[in-house]
Amino acid sequence: MATTNIYLNFKDQTEAAFVFYKSVFGGEFERGGISRFGDVPPQEGVPTLSEADKNLVMHVSLPILGGVKLMGTDAPESMEFTVTKGNNVHISLHPDTREDTDRLFAALSEGGKVEMPLQEMFWGDYFGSCVDKFGVQWMFNCESKS
Repeated sequence: MATTNIYLNFKDQTEAAFVFYKSVFGGEFERGGISRFGDVPPQEGVPTLSEADKNLVMHVSLPILGGVKLMGTDAPESMEFTVTKGNNVHISLHPDTREDTDRLFAALSEGGKVEMPLQEMFWGDYFGSCVDKFGVQWMFNCESKS
């Protein structure tokens, strides 16, 4: 079933923020808990991370209310992220099919800016991100292989 989630970016505070949110909402972190940048396999063209950046949170997901998941990541400046209030929230769409993912991505990125083209990612999903013409940030993650 397709879902929509809230994705938060922090400057080196994701773990503390999500420990707090977990204390408020209860529940458990999904997909094995907190994934760190140091868990990412080396990729061609991607610079080596510092030891400090390797310990930062790459992804965490916490179910909150009504089937919504609160997701988050640290945004290392070494990876050219600059977090300021206002650019630290994404609407994260999880369509059922790649066809829907492609359609929604094309429509929302038209007149805006593609930040990461849709592509296969090391975690096995089809992922991309864009900013629409109104400045709203969108992420797309499709688990479907077809």
